[in-house]
Amino acid sequence: MEVRVGLTLLTVWAGGLALAAASPAENNIAQDRRPPTVLFLCPHGAAKSVLASAYFQRVAKERGLNVRVESAGTDPDPTVAPAIAAHLKKNGYEVPVATPRRVTAADMAAADVVISIGCDVKDLPPGSGSLRQWDDVPPPSEDLSRAERMIRERVIQLVDELLRKQGR
Repeated sequence: MEVRVGLTLLTVWAGGLALAAASPAENNIAQDRRPPTVLFLCPHGAAKSVLASAYFQRVAKERGLNVRVESAGTDPDPTVAPAIAAHLKKNGYEVPVATPRRVTAADMAAADVVISIGCDVKDLPPGSGSLRQWDDVPPPSEDLSRAERMIRERVIQLVDELLRKQGR
């Protein structure tokens, strides 16, 4: 196990502890290799962001993109929409969240890309990454087929874009 403490790398193994100095440049390289974080937001954190994060996780994994995926809502429901959970399970997807949660300032600050799917984001703290708005995606409760198609297409485009940024 390796643990960074300031400029020192601590390597811990069953037999003891070894210290190795790490230069500031090496620390920057390690930080630059962290996987990007994509945050999907929808008003209730129970449908559109759940679909998007499930689809994104699968496409990213299939294409070898190492990425951290989060989803949240601006005014979360107490549960994931049952129709969405059933739809994902029926199609072989894991439901990516057990309970919708409210987006936090820390979420916004940590995300490299924030995808707002029908949210009013003006009162959210500014994030450090880029903000994309997919405001034309219909509520899945009204048109699941169209919502799913639009989200899938944009997820594929986003994965492709992130892969290009990595030079792949």
